[in-house]
Amino acid sequence: MRIRWFKLLSLMVGLAVSAMFYGHYYTSLVTSNRSLHPGTGPHSIFKGSNDSQHTIRTDHERKSDKKTAMTLMKSIADLKLHADSVCHTSLRLRVQNDFYFRNLFNFDIPVLMWDSYITEDTRKNLSQRPVPYGWKDLPLEDVTSTLQLLNDSANQKLFDWRPPKGCVRCAVVGNGGILNGSRKGKEIDDHHYVFRLNGAVIKGFEEDVGTKTSFYGFTVNTMKNSLIAYYEYGFTETPKGQGLRYIFIPSDLRDYVMLRSSILGVPVPSGTDKEDKPSEYYGPEATAKKFKLLHPDFLLYTMESFLKSDILKTEYANLYMPSTGGLMLLTALHSCDQVDAYGFITSHYSQFSDHYFERTKKPLEFYANHDMMLEMHLWSKLHKKGIMTLYQR
Repeated sequence: MRIRWFKLLSLMVGLAVSAMFYGHYYTSLVTSNRSLHPGTGPHSIFKGSNDSQHTIRTDHERKSDKKTAMTLMKSIADLKLHADSVCHTSLRLRVQNDFYFRNLFNFDIPVLMWDSYITEDTRKNLSQRPVPYGWKDLPLEDVTSTLQLLNDSANQKLFDWRPPKGCVRCAVVGNGGILNGSRKGKEIDDHHYVFRLNGAVIKGFEEDVGTKTSFYGFTVNTMKNSLIAYYEYGFTETPKGQGLRYIFIPSDLRDYVMLRSSILGVPVPSGTDKEDKPSEYYGPEATAKKFKLLHPDFLLYTMESFLKSDILKTEYANLYMPSTGGLMLLTALHSCDQVDAYGFITSHYSQFSDHYFERTKKPLEFYANHDMMLEMHLWSKLHKKGIMTLYQR
């Protein structure tokens, strides 16, 4: 890849230099001819030492040569700027070079959902699939009225501000007990973007988990349960900040309803969260630009390609979906050039508490709606293939 860029740049430089010498040669030729043949005009013909005829360049032609050279030089500058913004060690290249994972990853699947997807085909397809993979049995008015509010360009891409040049480095921070005493806080904060989720306790654990938050991911259910279950550990409110973005996972109708109320800045009008004030969760200055919604097609793709669990063959099939942490990690893997995962389940999970902020050790709890062992094997395999880095102890 680097060699190809170098060859292309060399070619462009050669063309530009040739154009400049070309213009300079004819400029010198005209000057020399005028000194040898006073009074000759720009269109005169003169005999050279070999009796061949040469047409003297006009001022217009010389300007054209100069313009060509300047255009080529600008192209070189633009090419260099583009080259600087390309990551030559992106995980996508490693995926393409891996026989197993290149058949699983599909970077063309849309990660986010916004208003442009309100089409008849989308309605038809998603209406046949249950949440979180579709809209079956959901009031379409609630869904479409929410999507119509996601009409800003910021809703279409994860990094809605100008991303850094070169490789985009992301840290995805889970809440696993492995982070307690890790002293990975500074390393985490050194990434361009930091993803956190659910009960992301920071105060008192800065040295282990850092302080920076770029994205906070959740379902309304996991967010509210975290505020209740981990309140005693310091998770008294969701992360807030001017540059922070919220990633909604549409696991149920309440996610669409909460998102709509959040954008409009009004209390939730109905359902489980009726009369909730979204500003308490996302701040009073929240606008449509601060919110992202994972696409149901992306959720289906991540489940079928990476996390198709045997739970789907049991009586709990309708409850199953990848964990919030798993979805945030897969979101990063489809958006960033380099991904480092912290606080995720590893083969030594029994040595650590369920969460890093617990004062006494509690064993990891397994629930029927997630397949944590399947996720553990996936993270381990991605780590071994060098597609991401998994923090282990």
